[in-house]
Amino acid sequence: MKNRSFLKALFAIMLVLMLALTACSKESGKPADSGKTEQKGEEKEEGKNEEKAENKDGLYSIEDFNNVKTNEGEAIEGGNFTFGLVSDTPFEGTLNWNFYSGDPDSQILQWFDEALLTWDANYVYTNDGAASYETSEDGKTFTFKIKDNVKWHDGQPVTAEDWAFAFEVIGNAKYDGVRYGSDFSNIVGMEDYHNGKADKISGIEVVDEKTMKITFNEATPSLLTGSIWTYPLAKHIFGDMPIDKISSSPEVREKPIGFGPYKVDSIVPGESVVMSRFDDYWRGKPKLDSVTVKVINPNVVVQALEKGEVDTVSSFPVDQYPANAEMSNVEFLGNIDRAYTYIGFKLGTWDKEKKAVKTDPNAKMADPKLRQAMWHAVDNNAVGDKFYHGLRWNATTLIPPSHPEFHDATNEGRKYDPETAKKLLDEAGFKDVDGDGMREDKNGKPLVINFASMSGGDTAEPLAQYYIQAWKAVGLNVQLLDGRLQEFNTFYDRVGQTGDDDPAVDIYQGAWGVGIDVDPRGLYGQDALFNFTRYSSAENDALLADGVSEKAFDVDYRKEVYKKWQQFMVDEVPVFPTLYRAVVVPVNKRVQNYAIGDGTGIYLGDIALTQKEELPAK
Repeated sequence: MKNRSFLKALFAIMLVLMLALTACSKESGKPADSGKTEQKGEEKEEGKNEEKAENKDGLYSIEDFNNVKTNEGEAIEGGNFTFGLVSDTPFEGTLNWNFYSGDPDSQILQWFDEALLTWDANYVYTNDGAASYETSEDGKTFTFKIKDNVKWHDGQPVTAEDWAFAFEVIGNAKYDGVRYGSDFSNIVGMEDYHNGKADKISGIEVVDEKTMKITFNEATPSLLTGSIWTYPLAKHIFGDMPIDKISSSPEVREKPIGFGPYKVDSIVPGESVVMSRFDDYWRGKPKLDSVTVKVINPNVVVQALEKGEVDTVSSFPVDQYPANAEMSNVEFLGNIDRAYTYIGFKLGTWDKEKKAVKTDPNAKMADPKLRQAMWHAVDNNAVGDKFYHGLRWNATTLIPPSHPEFHDATNEGRKYDPETAKKLLDEAGFKDVDGDGMREDKNGKPLVINFASMSGGDTAEPLAQYYIQAWKAVGLNVQLLDGRLQEFNTFYDRVGQTGDDDPAVDIYQGAWGVGIDVDPRGLYGQDALFNFTRYSSAENDALLADGVSEKAFDVDYRKEVYKKWQQFMVDEVPVFPTLYRAVVVPVNKRVQNYAIGDGTGIYLGDIALTQKEELPAK
């Protein structure tokens, strides 16, 4: 154990030194729009594999990958598929879309429950899902029709009452989840219901068993691209429960229900979930007999794949890709992730009573020049190349290239420039008063910035240390919170996902999946619990509102609004994006009909196997 700890520490020091050297010599980095081409299942160009194998500079591109697996051999009937949930902590186990808050739980949920609406490659709702929809001429009223053959796993039909019930629960003042926000308050009568002034939501009408209407206060383009809540809640199971008890109930934690392709048979809390085929699945009987989801520690992902213990994983550490690119029993798929990593600055707290952020003008990180300087101080081109071999790359704005229509590829963000960082800090009054190399605050008192960062794979520690060293190089004393990395659940509790902001946290390193709707209000709006920075301003509110206004139905107008918003956030820097991400997913060669990304037309119920036994590497 001592040798292992020493080697890990040595590895961290070497990476930090490599990054420092690269940062000093690098004149230009990867272009902001690098990797912008999103593959949609087309054939690979001839010679791609050879080019990848002969990669001499150790850097890769998302364009090296396809996002649909090649089918080999003949599919068999049934078999068990094993999905590795990559995590260094147990999953929380809030297994209901209406209450979950973390990605690990969503990785489990996708196998046994799903949305009633699907979307196409451009993230627009289609009529190909378990429900269809029509809109009124003014765009404010949506009429939904659930297909007749959509059933819960206990055989009961999924009804319009179930869908309406989900809105009633989330909109209730006693709801203890994280979903309520502007997407819900836009429904006619929702705010009166939420504030206890009405017993029902006047804008939601259950027409018949399978038909529901929703009327919104304002027609917005986001209504067609992801802002409508499409996850029903089984009223025959949860209807008589106190709303504030649902999320902790056995029906959520121990025996969850859905209407997806597989149904939950057993759960080992935090470790694994075993599911069996749901023969009455609305798309048709799934091809597999069963699916097992089990937690795999990031440190043993490669071994689990090589042994055939898992058929694929929720995420593959891209820092480990070069050493395993030729793994014989898998095919690597890739796609641009709808996500980015970022550094966030704590600028206030969450007001639980008002359910809104409360920005503190006197917060430690309140000065924009301090935040701007901390962005200029880090070289994310070097981070992407050295830690992730080009499969993560420098991020510039808060709308990632997974949404190319709205991502402003002309905006360069804030370039790596330590001298500019130092100048900004000087101008703001953060100076080294006592000559120890570290800057004091504006009052000449010691300035220590507490940095919360998550534990994870081998890169987690050296990556955090790189940022700390980069900030030290411009005179900022940044220290890891509690002197260590935080595990996933603890990290998000401390940055505020429960509404309790730990005052010890000054800055933090997180990651966001941005969903299918480009609208950023769910992460940066004043009423968004996920706005962990607790930043708000009149200009931010105005831009976000304009992005979902009726004028924004004009795509060019909406592009211009979000271009302004991206620049505004570059100026204000309540957070700064660090890396855009490639999803790299190894899939065992015995698997057929597997895809990542949107618009492929391949669903989880389509997955099949060519042999029942595991297929290990040769």
